[in-house]
Amino acid sequence: MQLLSRLIPETSEGRRQLAVLAVLVAFAMVVVIVTSIVLAAIGQVARHANDLDDGRSQETTNGALQTFVWQLKATLNDYAAWDDAAQYVYAPDQQDWVISNIGDMTVNSDLFDTAFVVGLDRKVYMAYRHGKPLEETLDSYFSPAIATLFINASAPQSRAAPEAAGFVETRDGIAAAGVSLVRMKSGELSVPVRDQRYLVYARHLNEDKVRKLSDTYVIPGLRLVGPEVMSPYFAPIIDATGKLLAKLVWTSRVPGDASFEQARPLVLVAVGIVGCFFLGLLLLGVIAMRRLKEDETRAQKLAMEDRLSGLLNRSGFYAGLEKLIRTARDEKCSVFLLYLDLDGFKEVNDAYGHGTGDQLIRGVSAGLQVLVPPDAMLARIGGDEFAVAIATRQSEEVARKLGEVVLSFFAEPLVIGERVATVGASIGIAASPLGLVDCDEALRRADLAMYKAKENGRGRIFAYDPDMDADREEKNRIEIDLRRAIENGELTVAYQPVVRAIDCAIVGVEALVRWTRAGHGPVPPDSFIPVAETTGLIDALGMFVLRTACLQILEWPDLHVAINISPGQFRNPAFTVNVADVIRQTGVDPERITLEVTEGYFIQNPARARWTIDRLKAIGVKIALDDFGAGFSSVGYLRQFGFDRMKIDRSLVAAVHDSVKARDLLQATVAMARALDIPVTAEGIEEERQALALRSCGCDEMQGFHFGRPAPAAEIAALLSERGGRVIAA
Repeated sequence: MQLLSRLIPETSEGRRQLAVLAVLVAFAMVVVIVTSIVLAAIGQVARHANDLDDGRSQETTNGALQTFVWQLKATLNDYAAWDDAAQYVYAPDQQDWVISNIGDMTVNSDLFDTAFVVGLDRKVYMAYRHGKPLEETLDSYFSPAIATLFINASAPQSRAAPEAAGFVETRDGIAAAGVSLVRMKSGELSVPVRDQRYLVYARHLNEDKVRKLSDTYVIPGLRLVGPEVMSPYFAPIIDATGKLLAKLVWTSRVPGDASFEQARPLVLVAVGIVGCFFLGLLLLGVIAMRRLKEDETRAQKLAMEDRLSGLLNRSGFYAGLEKLIRTARDEKCSVFLLYLDLDGFKEVNDAYGHGTGDQLIRGVSAGLQVLVPPDAMLARIGGDEFAVAIATRQSEEVARKLGEVVLSFFAEPLVIGERVATVGASIGIAASPLGLVDCDEALRRADLAMYKAKENGRGRIFAYDPDMDADREEKNRIEIDLRRAIENGELTVAYQPVVRAIDCAIVGVEALVRWTRAGHGPVPPDSFIPVAETTGLIDALGMFVLRTACLQILEWPDLHVAINISPGQFRNPAFTVNVADVIRQTGVDPERITLEVTEGYFIQNPARARWTIDRLKAIGVKIALDDFGAGFSSVGYLRQFGFDRMKIDRSLVAAVHDSVKARDLLQATVAMARALDIPVTAEGIEEERQALALRSCGCDEMQGFHFGRPAPAAEIAALLSERGGRVIAA
């Protein structure tokens, strides 16, 4: 200012110029200060934006690596926890199946490219890479980290699945690898520990997959480098032993710096433009936040969407149902929930494989989308379970009519490629009147009603009723008491005589399980056997009856024994092995044992039934078709499966004197069996005239209350001793 005062003359005009100049200088200084503050503030914002973006990239990259491993682990679980795999992988003559369903699947697969089947001692039974055999051992192909995964899978923590996954180094590079015990879907496995086999999958993290991760997760410049490469932005890839295998690095986008450079010239022009810059920066921030919000919304949508069907998944449906119930509470309307479970889906999956099963799910989903009203909510909430939610002011009849439309859809076979699949649906309906029943309770009620539909023959619609809770509670109590009774040996076996038609001599017995429930008394078999079938207790129950009957007939060397077999036992791949073990341990002649099976299971899964029957006959036991005449009564099944005996249902026996047609039908049935060289047993005989009629029709064996009720072994032994093995009809 002193310099300016010397340059400007000491006049009033000069003083005015000096004042103006001072104001301009002061304004300039303010502009410089404000500009500096603005630039410093923008610089700080730019650095913060860079940090936020880099943090998001770090989390996204780590998540991408976890997802890469989780996808492999999920795929491995699908193949290892598979009933067919548990059957064929352990079979010594099924290597072709293992190669076709596991080895060949490594061709052009995005989920895994290398597959091993190894034993507990790491002996390799199969090794394939890209669809071609791989001449490698497990330890020569993988780094030592595979041993850690193998140990974790073979000795899992309590209640954990026998599987483990993580990154390892292989001969062909860095890969996500997983080890899983080959077992049934239920987790059961009857193979001894020393013979157990494991499925090992690898999914290599090559340049192509890294490029896909970069595109999928929007991480520019993502690349795989060695552990020695230094970079400020990286996600480590660590194997199960804690060794750093490699890094995923990327180039920071520095969005804040880019914005700052764009704004710098404008800020230097004038302070006024600084305001515009702030406005522009604010606009950019809003756009960035909107994009982040859109990304978050898109991620949430994907998290609530079922990948296979494109419908809502369980989480999405639950969230939508909660919102629908809240809205119904406010608008004074009701929400109706339909819970669907496909009947026969497991058989299709087992017969044709997971690929066909997936196509079936997609086809059913597309069909339901057409049938369900636009304002309803449709979801796939499980493997073969679907749900529909409707908000309406109308009655429950709306939901029932929709259920009937769905059932009519399943009345026609579904074409899947070159195959035709027949499936049905069991539907449960529950309501939230005026939105007063919450989401959890509505789902529970619908699920309960659906299981009631299944228990009553499938292909039906049942609406929730409070009595169902009492039924479920009683079944739960029966299950608990039955499990305890099996463990404590509280069950008994009764024997009903089977007599030779010509002279009424006892030639065999039928073994029937009996249970006297503590505090309740005797429980009818038709009350506790269905509970055993639905809870998985039927295997232990059936083996108890078989073992007890085998030991008992050792004391009756002239008699054979018949034992009823549940379809649930027949479906168990280990059933034939268990039967053989019981026969070997008891030392009974297998030809004295007849296993009785109803025809319902043969209709549902004829191929699996034929496989089981062939192996049972190889053991030496006989197979009888029970309750012939009560169902389809197919001659084709009699010829196809080669039954050793046919038992005529009591409904035909009871009607033998009702009409001439009933007697003719019975005679024709026996004649057909004799033409096929199948012996015939008539059961349910309660009168002498029924016995005479059946004897004249050609039945060679008879059974019923007329000849004796089911009785303990001691009474049967007394009967054999007192009457010389001949029954005096009551």
